[in-house]
Amino acid sequence: MSFSLKNIKNEKGENLSPVLPDTVKNYLIDIDGTICDDVPNEEPERMGTCEPYPDALEILNKWYDEGHIITFFTSRTEEHRTITEYWLKKHGFKYHGLLVGKPRGGNYHWIDNHLVKATRFKGKFTDLIKISATIEVFES
Repeated sequence: MSFSLKNIKNEKGENLSPVLPDTVKNYLIDIDGTICDDVPNEEPERMGTCEPYPDALEILNKWYDEGHIITFFTSRTEEHRTITEYWLKKHGFKYHGLLVGKPRGGNYHWIDNHLVKATRFKGKFTDLIKISATIEVFES
């Protein structure tokens, strides 16, 4: 990665967690049902044979090449890490990290001291565009 984190301080002059430059986005992307068919942990034999969504592969690799951070986040368990990494590499996904053990069941409430933007995947990856509410969504 070709960027430096920006150091920031609070009103007391104490260091806070550094942040990314404004030009770098930090994408956290689900796998099942987002970049490929929804494969439940209970059917691990399907994990090695499902195909990626072509638009997901194209857009995510483009974002990676533009210098953004790509981290996959999945409800697959640590037990499924090896097959998941194999699958990502087999299909040519470029990424920086893989986090396993995401809570299952959806309906997430993310609480953080940093700005969090959420974009719901609705079936097609495109470049993100801004709409009148100034939120980022996948282009139709």
